[in-house]
Amino acid sequence: MTDQTTSVAARMRRRARVMKVINRPMRRVLGLPFPTPLSRRLMVVTHVGRRTGRVYHQPVSYVRDGDTLLTPGGGRWTRNLVEGGPVEVRVAGRRTAGRPERLSDPDVVERLLRRMLAANPRLASFVPFVERDGTIDREKLTTAVGYGFCVVRWHLVGGAAR
Repeated sequence: MTDQTTSVAARMRRRARVMKVINRPMRRVLGLPFPTPLSRRLMVVTHVGRRTGRVYHQPVSYVRDGDTLLTPGGGRWTRNLVEGGPVEVRVAGRRTAGRPERLSDPDVVERLLRRMLAANPRLASFVPFVERDGTIDREKLTTAVGYGFCVVRWHLVGGAAR
C-alpha cells in the first residue's frame, strides 16, 4: 500500500467520524415536512442494512441533473443500496421513492463530479480527492473508487421532487 493510498483511506475514515456527529442534527432538520435552506443541497436517504435489517436515515448532498439527482457516495451506506430497488428519499421536505444507480467507472465518476462541482462548489470540501482549487486528483480518485467511492444517480419515481 502506498503512502498516498494510506493517506486517502485515513482521511476518509476521519471524515466519516466527523460526519457521524454532524448527521444527527441534520437528520432532524432535513426530516421536516417543508423545505429548509439546507434542503436545497442535502436530502435524507432511508435504507435498510444488508446484514442487520436496521433502518438508516442517511443525510447526503445532491445536485439536480435533469430528472435525476446525483450524490457522491463515499460512505459505507452505498453498499446497502440495491441497484434499481426502491429507496425512500426526502428532498426539499417531500418524501418520494428513488431508484439508485451506483456508478463506479473512474471516467464516469470524474465527469459527473465535474458537473456536480460546477453546480455546487462546496462539494469539494466533502470529496477527499478534490483539491481546494476544484481540480480532481485522478490517482486519488482511482484509489477512492477502489475503496468503494461512487456517484449515485437517483431516478425519482414520479419525477423529481421540487
